This record gives sequence, C-alpha cells and structure tokens, in this order.
Amino acid sequence: MLSHAGLRYNPFIRGAEAGRFRSRGPETATQRTALMNVLLLSMPDSFEHMPPVAIRMPNGALTSLAGNIDPHHRVAVADLILVQRRVRETVTRLVRKLDPEIVGLSVMTFQRRTAGRIVELVRALKPGVKIAVGGYDPSLASEAYEELNVDYVVRGEGEVTFRELLRALERGDGLDRICGLSYRGENGWAHNSVRPVHQLDGEEIRLPNRDARVLKGYTLLGRQVDVIETSRGCTYDCSFCSIIEMRGRNFHTYSFEHVIADICDARDHGARTIFLVDDNIMLNVHRFEALCEAIIAAGLNKLDYFVQAMTSSIANHGKTLAPLMRRAGFRYVFLGIENILQGDLEFLRASAKNTAREDGHNAGNATLKAIDYLHRNQMYVVGGLIVGNPTDTRESVEANLEFARRYVDWPYIQHPTPYPRTPMTKDFRDQGLIENERLEEYDGTTAVIRTEHLPAEEIEFMRWKAERWMKTHHIPAVFRHDPWFVLTHSPKMLAHTFRGSSVRSALGLEDERKAFQRYRAIRRAEREYV
Repeated sequence: MLSHAGLRYNPFIRGAEAGRFRSRGPETATQRTALMNVLLLSMPDSFEHMPPVAIRMPNGALTSLAGNIDPHHRVAVADLILVQRRVRETVTRLVRKLDPEIVGLSVMTFQRRTAGRIVELVRALKPGVKIAVGGYDPSLASEAYEELNVDYVVRGEGEVTFRELLRALERGDGLDRICGLSYRGENGWAHNSVRPVHQLDGEEIRLPNRDARVLKGYTLLGRQVDVIETSRGCTYDCSFCSIIEMRGRNFHTYSFEHVIADICDARDHGARTIFLVDDNIMLNVHRFEALCEAIIAAGLNKLDYFVQAMTSSIANHGKTLAPLMRRAGFRYVFLGIENILQGDLEFLRASAKNTAREDGHNAGNATLKAIDYLHRNQMYVVGGLIVGNPTDTRESVEANLEFARRYVDWPYIQHPTPYPRTPMTKDFRDQGLIENERLEEYDGTTAVIRTEHLPAEEIEFMRWKAERWMKTHHIPAVFRHDPWFVLTHSPKMLAHTFRGSSVRSALGLEDERKAFQRYRAIRRAEREYV
C-alpha cells in the first residue's frame, strides 16, 4: 500500500537530507536506457496525538514500494512529516535535484487537501512529470482524485501495482492490464480490475529499502524509531475501520525469516524502537507468541517494541503471553479498548474483540483484565478509545474519560469520523449526524459528528479538557527511560499539549472554553501552514 493505518538518492543533498543510491544488482545496457528517477512523498500533516516534537514515524509503505521496484531505477523516499515547516522548500529541492520522471504521493483522508497543493507545486516545478497517488484515501475515494491533476491512482496494496506501472511506462504500453490501477486516458479515467490481496508467503513482496530515505529524524520519545510489518489484514468488521474496505476480511503473514531480517535491517539503520504496524497481529496469538520467541532467540530483545493489540487476546492469554512479550522487549501496547460501554461497542462492531472468556464462556469486557496483565509485566498501555457515538450522552462520554484517567498510561482518544466507505459513514449520513464536511479536519481528534444529545464541538471540548492533563501523568515514566529527552523536550511537549491555555485559564480565572476556542484557532492555523 502506498499508505498504511509504503527514493534511493545521490549524495548531492547535505545535512538532514543526506542519502545515497545503492545498487541492487548489475544493470544491463537496456536497463540503463530505461532507468527512471522516482520520488515518493508522504504528507506532512500530523495527528494531534502524534506531535512531531515527540513522535515522527516513518511511512513504512513507501520504503516497501522502494524495495519492490526493479533495481535499475533510482528512487528517493521523503517523509514530509520531518520537515513540516519546510515543505515547499524541501519538495522544490528534491524535484530539482532528482528530476523525477514519476512522483508518488501517499495520502490519508485528512491529508487530501495538502496532497492537492503538493501536486500543484510539483506540476509547476516540472510540468511533464507523471504523478501517482495511493493509500487509504485514494483507494477508497478514487473518484475524488480524478479532479486533481494526477495521472494514476494505485488502489489497495501498491508494491506489485507500482512495480508494474513503472514497467508499463518503460515499455510505453500495458496500463490497461495492471490490476489495482486507475489512470487518466485519452477518453477520461479508466479503472482496471481489483488486484487480489498479496499472500505474503513467497518472495513476491521483498524487504523495504530504507536506504531510499533522504530525510532523517524519525523518533519516538527521543529514540530512533522504525516500522515493521509481520502480517496484513483483519477478519473483524469494526464499523470505524477502513481495512476491510481496503482489502476484505483476511489475514496473511510474512515468514519469521522475513520479519527477523526486517527488524535487523531497521536496527542496522539506527532504530532502537520498533513499531509493529500490523492491522491485527493478535488474530493468531500462538503465532505472536512464536514471534516473541524468535525475537528473543535472535538477540533482538534489547530493542523497545510497540505493538497494537486486542483486549480479548491479552485478557485470554495474558498469563503466559504478557511475561513473554516483556522478555521480547515490548514496552508499549496500543490497546484497542474502543469504548467501555456495551451499547457503544455494539455500534462500533467491536464487542467480539473486547470480550474475555473463561472456561469457554463469555466473561464480560476484557479491558481491565488485559490492562492488569500488561501493568503487572511492566508494560505501558496506550488506550485507544472512541467517544461521541450516535447515542452518547454527556454521562457516557465522561464515563470513558474517567476510565482513561484511572487505567491507561497514555490516552489516544478519538471521535468517530466518516472516512470513505466505512460502515459507520452510511449510518451517520442516514441519521443526519455529520456537522463538518471539511476533510482536512477528519483527523480523529476534531469532532465532526454530533450525537443525539450533544453537538460535535461540546464532545471535542470534553475530550480536550480531560485528555491534556492525562498526558502529563506519563512524563515520570518517560523520564526514567529517557531522562535527557524529557529534560530537553518537555517544555515543547507541554506547550503543544496545552496550546490555547493561559496562566489565567490554568488558575481558573478564565472560562476554559475560551482556551478551547484559542486551541481550535491554533489547530486551524497549523493546518493552513502545513
């Protein structure tokens, strides 16, 4: 996928943008004449919960694309999150230096407007360049990109589709035979058949090419971070999720040999923290246990690992699984709690993956049991919750916020958002609950949906008011692990967390809603700046 919830470069860019080409095999004369320069860009817009001062995560899908094109091409990957305040300058420099024949953009829904602006910039710099877009938003709303000045839309997983696109451009024909591709033809847009999902068990998908990165500075709480993928897919059908619409209900895995080689490559490129970005790695708990054992056997358990997990898997297997995870180096677990109220879980279609079992029978919500196992084994819980569902009242929102205060170490609280083609989007439209159609605000922490009882802005205010204080509770734990990072970055982190607040509002001398309105104005200005 060009973006996943994927360009090798000359040493002519110095400083933070230094990189180099690396040959991946001998080139024939025919290959040299067909060589293309390829520039792959991820968008600079960031999630509110992932401020660049603390978290700058690489787009693993772009390096996967780079690792899966034919080796005679020159490819450069630039994650623009690393240069949020120098986007125009950086893109201009890269286009002029690399002189690409094709530029690829990885786009999520809230980044669509930014993508349009970058397309305009690239076209102005090099009018004849070919531009491809991919990722969740182009895959699920490809018609929206027909209005942008792009040439190709890569739908679904992108490694093979993009490789075949480059081959077709080399030959000068064959676009109509590439599954998963939409393209602008002489008579308008053509949409080829869907590409079947990749099985991942052979050599069709090769390892990422991290040498292709031309920007530096990927960090998670002060440590260099990289992303690893051990599987793709999910068999659940949560109403808020794009995965099922993107690839159907399935689950495919890489071999452990592939995964261990990928971790080693990330480590050799400097990573000290690894984020496992699988859609649902806990679908096969026994495989995950074996993966932990493989990490330990390979001596890779000195790294810090961050994983996304289902509450039911941790609750039902935590007695043996949690100690094993800790021995393997797992430090943070993003727990998909979703909501603590049964009615909301049913709307989110997330009840099954949040149910504990005892003696073969349902034993209620799995969340507290899962959190207890993780805490007893010195792991931290990033609590993923969704508040502001259609029937939510003030009391139900507060119940989830109070739960987060008491039990999670780092809150990741979002609002339901009508992303393209997700099941909940139709529900929201049928009920007339969508208050905001500005896609650049579809970032998960801007409430765009009202409930039957509360306007969207009130729900966002409640979350904002509670969550900023929750985030300060984890500072001592971060300090124990990385004291220098906290000493040098905590002022900026606190300034980001409390944007809009003032001494008067902190002392209770000013209505906090005024601080909230200042925060919203700052957030809007940030979007415009990016």
